[in-house]
Amino acid sequence: MRHLEPYCLIVGAARLELVRVEAARDSGSDSGVAPPPVRVRVIDGALSCIARQGVAKTTLDDVARAARCSRATVYRVFPGGKDAVLGAVVDTEVSRFFSALAVRMGEATDLEDVLVAGMTEAATRVTEHPALANLRAHEPEMVLSQLAFARMDEVLAVTCVFTTPFLGRWLDQAESKRVAEWAARIVVSYLVCPADGVDLTDAADVRRLVRLFVLPGIRALRVPQGVDATSPAGAGVRTTRTLQSHSPLPTKGEAS
Repeated sequence: MRHLEPYCLIVGAARLELVRVEAARDSGSDSGVAPPPVRVRVIDGALSCIARQGVAKTTLDDVARAARCSRATVYRVFPGGKDAVLGAVVDTEVSRFFSALAVRMGEATDLEDVLVAGMTEAATRVTEHPALANLRAHEPEMVLSQLAFARMDEVLAVTCVFTTPFLGRWLDQAESKRVAEWAARIVVSYLVCPADGVDLTDAADVRRLVRLFVLPGIRALRVPQGVDATSPAGAGVRTTRTLQSHSPLPTKGEAS
């Protein structure tokens, strides 16, 4: 699993930044490469255990062995026991996920690229995550429970808040929010129910998806001011713009 930086790009990652601050404080050495602090070792140890045997079978003794420390030390760092460790694991991996997403989306040079980069990176990090792979195979209810009903709304809300500013370089705020949720729903849908011929970890596949469905959908919503979207004229505008999916969307500067 790749651990991409910088973490300063993370939105709402106070806990992970605290881990990094503690790393410097706990090292106690000015020479050479300092060993990771106990908190980081415990979190990474728990991740390795979950990747091997899942959540249900992972005990604090397992985590302590993987972290090269005692059970008592794990309790000292995480007084809440296993639940506290799992909570820290989730916080850390969510932060790593959004950090990687920020790096990829920040490098994009146009609207198509930012959509392709975000969707591909999100799908890749989810499908190639060892712990998530084990859970999907052996404890799918733990993953699906986070993507159903109200929890799905929370996932979409957090994702949209994070990705909307990256889309705002080319779209206005309302469009950015709508497209961010649209893209997130597409990714979740294909991850939960994979389809033959569509691999969201393949940038070429994602680019075709974006060009065929996402970009034309954005154009179709851009009915000129003064045209009734429900009128035949408005429908004609939407149809014309949908058919012009090969032409690039204007940037904000060009549109103005």
